[in-house]
Amino acid sequence: MEEYDYSSPGEYFVTICARGHKCFFGEIDREEMHLNESGIIARNIWENIAQKHLNVQLDEFIIMPNHIHGIIILYKNNHCRDAINRVSTGGITKKHNPMLTRDSLSFILKQYKSRVSYEIRKTQPGFAWQSRFYEHIIKDEKDLDNTRDYIINNPLK
Repeated sequence: MEEYDYSSPGEYFVTICARGHKCFFGEIDREEMHLNESGIIARNIWENIAQKHLNVQLDEFIIMPNHIHGIIILYKNNHCRDAINRVSTGGITKKHNPMLTRDSLSFILKQYKSRVSYEIRKTQPGFAWQSRFYEHIIKDEKDLDNTRDYIINNPLK
């Protein structure tokens, strides 16, 4: 089976969990999510992803007590890169390393997790993410609608 190119245009449902499933972001009360300071940080940085990555549009998302669900839409982006933003193709995997592609889902989420970690650790030094994330490639409009419903209704569960 060929590896999937996560810089390909498309819609992706992602879940990112706090290490050990610790509740860093707030709590659910009466079927509503109430963000604490760390949850607000996670939300604000999520909302800024599309400003940092011109090929990204954000769809539904929710910050839960110990994880984040969101839909990220990647577009083909042909904007020019200057020398500062040029990506090296060194290392053992050369140009096939998914972390070297600034438009890839992996790179975008790595930056997100890094920035959230930096900000939250100012007040909660023990904060950490699980090392990986879960993703699902959204296949069609029905899949997109079901994913949106799942995200919206997550606090009810």
